Formats: sequence, C-alpha cells, structure tokens
Amino acid sequence: MALKPDSYVVLNDGYKMPVIGFGTYAPDTYTKEQALESTKVAIEAGYRHIDGAFLYRNEVQVGQAIRSKIADGTVKREEIFYTGKLWGNNQAPERVRIGLEKSLKDLQLDYLDLFLIHFPVEFKPGDDLFPVDENGKLIFHNTDIRETWKAMEACRDAGLVRSIGVSNFNRRQLELILNMPGLKYKPVCNQVECHIFLNQSKLLEFCKSQDIVLVGYSVLGSSRVKGGVDQDSPKVLEDPILNTVAKKLSRSPAQVAMRYLLQRGIVALAKSFTPERIKQNFQALDFKLSDEDMKSLDEVNKNLRYLSIHPWKESPKYPYHDEY
Repeated sequence: MALKPDSYVVLNDGYKMPVIGFGTYAPDTYTKEQALESTKVAIEAGYRHIDGAFLYRNEVQVGQAIRSKIADGTVKREEIFYTGKLWGNNQAPERVRIGLEKSLKDLQLDYLDLFLIHFPVEFKPGDDLFPVDENGKLIFHNTDIRETWKAMEACRDAGLVRSIGVSNFNRRQLELILNMPGLKYKPVCNQVECHIFLNQSKLLEFCKSQDIVLVGYSVLGSSRVKGGVDQDSPKVLEDPILNTVAKKLSRSPAQVAMRYLLQRGIVALAKSFTPERIKQNFQALDFKLSDEDMKSLDEVNKNLRYLSIHPWKESPKYPYHDEY
C-alpha cells in the first residue's frame, strides 16, 4: 500500500479521513497551553487529521490552534479533519445534541468532520462527567444504544457533523447498530486501542467486512498515568522485535509501530508533546515494511490491553467482557 503525506481512506459515507491523525488527549501533567502549541506544531508538520474529545477538556485550546493555522494561511478549514466525541453523560437521546453543541462552541467551529460515541459505557445523564452516589460509586445508565445512534443521525442530518461513528465498541455492540430497524447511516469507523501488543486482528476483520474503518489509539503503547495503566506492563517501544526491525530500516521504533498498523489498513493516531517526535511520527508514511517484517510483528501480539478501565465493569455496556 503506497502511502504519502496526504494519503486518506474513503469512509462508507464518501468523506475522506487522513490515515495519520494527531491525538490531543493529555494527562493532567500537561497544561492546556501545551495542547494548543503541540496542535499547532502538528498542523505545521503536515497533520490534517486532529483527534479530540469533550472529555479531554482542551477543545477550547485545540480549536484555537486550528483557527490560528487557518488564519495564518497554513491550512483551510476544509483541509482539516476534526474528530470530536460524545461523553457517557450525554448518551440519552435528548442530550446528544447538547454534548455536540458544547464541543462546537468550545472549538468555535461550525461543524465537526466526525463525531463518535466515545465509549459504549453510559453514565447518569447530566453535567457530571463521572457521577457518583453517596457511597462514591459510579452511577451508570442504560439507554438503548440504538436510540443514541438515532440522535447521532439527527445531528448529521442537521449539518452539525459530516460523519458519525463509534469508539471502544465490541463486535456485538457494533452489530446492535448495524442491524437496527430504520438504520440511516452506518458507523464510518470504530476507534479502539490498537498496537503491536493488541493488534485487534479479529475486530479488524469484522470491521472490514462491514466497510467500517478501524482507527487505532495508543498505537505507541500508553503513558504510565498513575491509576490508568499497570505500571509493570511491557512497553511497546521497548519490544526487541520491533527494535530489531527499526534498526534494520534505520527508523525509530515509533515509526515502525505506526507503519505496521497503516499497512494493515488501520488509521493511526499519534500523540506527543515533543515537537521533534510529532514531526518524526508523521514520517511513518515514507517507507514500507516487508512481508517478513509484518509477519514478525504479527507474532508480537499479546492481546494486552493497557486501558481496561476496571471500575466500569459493573456497567451493562462494558465492552471488554467479549473477546472482541
């Protein structure tokens, strides 16, 4: 698969998604100002796909970065592909548009290119992102996801978003939408954790069969955020096979890890706050892995999930009880 800096996949609704995206999530150790500056660097480096979310709490700054690069002539709005996400407290059908309009207001954009249901797990509707009861336990909600999807379709019909999709859904949850009566628009993508240790081969095969693009996050592994990731889990970028391939090709392990996903038809989201690494990651497009290299990286898979979010297991919508 020949890839160039402007390579894209065509979604099932006809819109085009650039194959490499810049992820804007940041742990609390980073400032919102850093999100602004790193997004500017990414756009200057050639990224045209910007992945954000209401939950990241930095859409104001990411929007400022996008608008500043439009204002200085670096890009036009139509060249930017921005992804936003609906958080679990807004999954009740009557709150879907409220969640979307909050993101649009923060970003100061007229529309989103892509709007995703961030996670199938749903919380009690309201303004609290993580609502808890008097004992400090999360309060889950259980709206029929098909009702949420109908509200997503209405946002698309209203011109507020161009494409709609999902994130962190398993096959069964995708099929609920795909098989729903009166389905108007299929999800264009499913954004999931994906890297050499969790290569998502079965979910990828299913999504391809349904003309749904798999978008990978945490493609370089996951930062060791306290409480979020097992501190003793192996690190993607330290894998010996990955490093052997990278050394042979005179490439960084990060570039090879991304290229592995790209050659499998997965859209890769890269995240960094270091200007040099932001630029370096984008160069995963200008070389190719051999069939032998791809096979050796296939065998690195451990079905290791960094982000399993154990406290959410009590939700009836928790997606990771299923194999894929």
